[in-house]
Amino acid sequence: MISDQFSDLDDYVRLPRLSGLCLSPDGRRLVVGVATPDPEKNRYVTALWEVDPAGGRPARRLTRSAEGESSAAFTPSGDLLFVSKRQDDTAALWKLPAEGGEAHPVAAPPGGVRGVVSKGGVSVLAAPLLPSAVDVLSDKDIRAQRNDVTAILYDEFPIRLWDQHLGPDRTRLLAADDEWNLRDITGHVGRALDDAPSWDITPDGRTVVAAWAVAEPGGSQRYTLVAIDVATGERRVLADDPDYEYFTPKISPDGTQVAAVVLRRSTVEDVGHRSVGVVPVAGGTVKSLTENWDRWPRTPHWTPDGKKIVIAADDHGRSPLWLVDAETGAVARLTPDHGAYTDIQISPDGQWVYALRAAIDSPPGPVRIGLDGSTVEQLPGPADDVDLPGTLTEVTAKAVDGTTVRAWLSLPHNASADNPAPLLLWIHGGPYMSYNTWSWRWNPWLMVAKGYAVLQPDPALSSGYGAGFIMRGWGEWGGTPYTDLMSITDTVVERTDIDESRTAAMGASYGGYMANWIAGHTDRFDAIVTHAAVWSLEQEMRTTDQSYDFLREMTEDAVEANSPHRFADNIVTPMLVIHGDKDYRVPIGEALRLWWDLSSRSKGEDFPHRLLYFPDENHWILKPRHTKVWYSTIFAFLAQHVLGAAWQRPEALG
Repeated sequence: MISDQFSDLDDYVRLPRLSGLCLSPDGRRLVVGVATPDPEKNRYVTALWEVDPAGGRPARRLTRSAEGESSAAFTPSGDLLFVSKRQDDTAALWKLPAEGGEAHPVAAPPGGVRGVVSKGGVSVLAAPLLPSAVDVLSDKDIRAQRNDVTAILYDEFPIRLWDQHLGPDRTRLLAADDEWNLRDITGHVGRALDDAPSWDITPDGRTVVAAWAVAEPGGSQRYTLVAIDVATGERRVLADDPDYEYFTPKISPDGTQVAAVVLRRSTVEDVGHRSVGVVPVAGGTVKSLTENWDRWPRTPHWTPDGKKIVIAADDHGRSPLWLVDAETGAVARLTPDHGAYTDIQISPDGQWVYALRAAIDSPPGPVRIGLDGSTVEQLPGPADDVDLPGTLTEVTAKAVDGTTVRAWLSLPHNASADNPAPLLLWIHGGPYMSYNTWSWRWNPWLMVAKGYAVLQPDPALSSGYGAGFIMRGWGEWGGTPYTDLMSITDTVVERTDIDESRTAAMGASYGGYMANWIAGHTDRFDAIVTHAAVWSLEQEMRTTDQSYDFLREMTEDAVEANSPHRFADNIVTPMLVIHGDKDYRVPIGEALRLWWDLSSRSKGEDFPHRLLYFPDENHWILKPRHTKVWYSTIFAFLAQHVLGAAWQRPEALG
């Protein structure tokens, strides 16, 4: 174990971060990405490591480069494919042969590669090409003609996503032959394939099934499912319904069925629903398997016999694995613990599910789970276990309407009646998510190491408790979610190991919205930290990257009633406002307007608020150096207003 992991920020940012599990077709090789800081701590660089699926051998590193590797995939013959910028600034597709030797590039479209799927003797790449390009070669010529022009001409919404501008090139699918010659099988399709497209290939390599975005009136769009003939590029629609959307298609082992997440779209009166659905590859009716299951499944994965589908879904502060019967839709829980499981891979013999397991008190690590539910085994991975500075417990409270609200509470080892800990209320984003997994960006254990207790509740709008729980706050973001948070805070501060006289509230994204709402509705907290936060709801919903989605939930009256900016005059609690300029989900205008509203209300006395601005970060603070700045600024702000220490500007900020 690394010492001082959570009391020293340099040690913390050095901790390896695992993601992207991938299993070879023969089930004998398991590959995972491991991100660590580059020498300058300006970014994280991912290397690929091999984990023994049987759990006998230690993990070994497969790749080394200054630029790192991503999007690992195996060919049917066992060669390892990955995306890297090793040779120039363009992401190319590389191959590490199964029989050993050095990795070498096999495909390098001028605009880069955004992922690859390889099945049935064919590999299909996602790559961005300019609209007028007819093939990869012409795309190269057109890019040369643009020279240094950065302007983008748009003719439809949306134009941005998270921290990226969409275009001028847009994603297409390219099929590769045995010599890795690339053939465009979609042509220019505009928005249809986004920057992180989702597609699968039938086992015979003849058909691609993809999630496909189509335009709707009013600046909106929805996702359909299409089947594409690899040989001809002929495209046909598998699923298209104005009331539904379809995501993450996965083709059955026999190539006849497609499983996908089916989203019944929300309205002002309805939160919608997510289920696992199946549709024949040849075409036919979409059959919803889990329509009556009150949970929201994520990406489906077929068992080798095609009889079951493995999914993850939030459930009461956990995100366990579930088995869905592919015929009846019956659902059975597979993992019994409090973990959250991602990156599902299933062994070809149908014995094991491989996944990355994480939890509030455990970073992601590779595990294998018996498909019969008999065992969950940790595999020897590339990262050591962490040494937590406290303990995790679960708490509940009765909400105003009588509903039970639950939360995770992380406590320092020395918290007691004789030494009660100050409390930090941490509010999750989304808002349709749950506190059920590890977070590198908002890690409670760094605060626990500073002596704080951290409360992470799931208020109304949280996932994993059913549609009725979400409906309690639907269209009223500042209503029941706020009273739920106050109710569970009231309950927790009654504990003898919590110091009710020293408290703060923190949140990001929707959590930042709620932090702003709290600031205008109570003075119970000593300090508030608000990151990437909505301030003027009407303004944000029309400048965010996905306005069409957010505006479906609220009426104009609800938008006005639930906007935190209306209560600016009530704010007396010191606020630390944090925002990145490249945040397109919650644009920088929210922080600028909040900062002006706080500043313009200054009465010439000691101004208690602070603004931490990152010109080159987005909705998340990703650079290791900036992570240290982010946490150290929060430490200093809370020390001043919660612990009574003198203000001390973080050293990195001069």
